Amino acid sequence: MSESQSVVGVICAFYEQFFEAEKKIADCIKSRKEDVVDMTVAELAAASGTSDATVSRFCRRCGFKSFQNLKMALAREVLEDRQKAIQVSNDIDRTDKGQSLQNILANKVAELTETVNLMDEEALEQALRLLEQADLVQVAAVGNTAPTALDCAFKLNQLGIRAVSGTIWEGETARAFNLTDRDVLLAISNSGTSRRLQALAEGVKENGSKIIVVTNNRASPLALLSDVVLVTATREKLLTEDFWFSRIPAMLVVEVLYLFLFSSKKDAAAHIRRHEAVIRPDKRMR
Repeated sequence: MSESQSVVGVICAFYEQFFEAEKKIADCIKSRKEDVVDMTVAELAAASGTSDATVSRFCRRCGFKSFQNLKMALAREVLEDRQKAIQVSNDIDRTDKGQSLQNILANKVAELTETVNLMDEEALEQALRLLEQADLVQVAAVGNTAPTALDCAFKLNQLGIRAVSGTIWEGETARAFNLTDRDVLLAISNSGTSRRLQALAEGVKENGSKIIVVTNNRASPLALLSDVVLVTATREKLLTEDFWFSRIPAMLVVEVLYLFLFSSKKDAAAHIRRHEAVIRPDKRMR
């Protein structure tokens, strides 16, 4: 666990992987993090209605060696919150739009920061190499993540990397099953449990294609099928009662891949200039 990662960020990222008792501890920390800093293992267990053993297991599942390590990281996070000039919370109220906007902004900034902190540099390099060397990249997503997949394919094509993405699932399935060992499937899924994406991944894996997964859940079935996992963070759990997927962290990963490829691919600028020359007339003011 990187010392720069926040406890709340890790909890939000892996919340759906926790057992019910561990979710009680996570909920307690999220709602009472200043109090938890001064608690013992036994006190947190009592406050969350769990046991000492469950608290210890929870800390390890979050990547901390001990409860003391988790408290140290949490104390730093609390201190940083106190030092912020603008006080924020997790409340969204249309009768107080100014404060609500600050609350949303603070959580989204934290979401992006945590996604960067979660990014494994070796995994990032592996993903970049696979994309550079691929004959064809198919970018796949379902539901509200589909626009991110379309944007990713557009950006890769701008750089001169052949990429496809679509919204008709039957067509995407047929295309995926024609991928070869020279091609790459880039799947984007918050939960990593989409059955359609799993079926796609299993099919391309049989063909020898490489798989990159952008997901909030590194232990998900889709992540376990992949060759490279790029983990995103989310704070939607703090802003909504249910667990919704924010596209912003996945879009950040797409931007990161694009910018690194642009900086290292020798002909990237030439491809972009050629593309811009064609679409420039559409941008002119009449």
